[in-house]
Amino acid sequence: MTRKAVKGSVIADLLVENPIQDYEALDFEFPDEHVNEVDSEEKEPIEVWEIYFDGAVNLSGNGIGAVLVSPDGKHFLIAIKLGFECTNNVAEYEACVMGLQAAIKMKVRKLEVYGDSALIIYQVKGEWQTKDPKLIPYQKYLLELIKKFEEISFTHLS
Repeated sequence: MTRKAVKGSVIADLLVENPIQDYEALDFEFPDEHVNEVDSEEKEPIEVWEIYFDGAVNLSGNGIGAVLVSPDGKHFLIAIKLGFECTNNVAEYEACVMGLQAAIKMKVRKLEVYGDSALIIYQVKGEWQTKDPKLIPYQKYLLELIKKFEEISFTHLS
């Protein structure tokens, strides 16, 4: 069993064995949505958020996760067990997409994305071609999500 598979299965097992009893989903409803701007003399610079994503495929099941880190250091964790069979690359794309969707819902405008999948990072940057027909729709959708940010960067973590 590869090291990455062991890591993924350990995380999945930990999440299954230790469910959060009083879990409360993030509330994306804002009561003052009609308020566009509060007048100020100087506009504050938009702060950069970070997101770390990973996907895992193993005999125990398939899962994805992401951690969204606010500029003030707050961590927003997302973990999902996938209900379908897939390759590791599909799981990685699912994790990245899910993380970007969460960032969009939280109205993040500047984002630094970190992932351990060289394939996804370099395909999104346009440095590698996407040849696998299963991955092409994921890449297209990811490129559409990217357009919703003022600034976004992708970095490969080994």
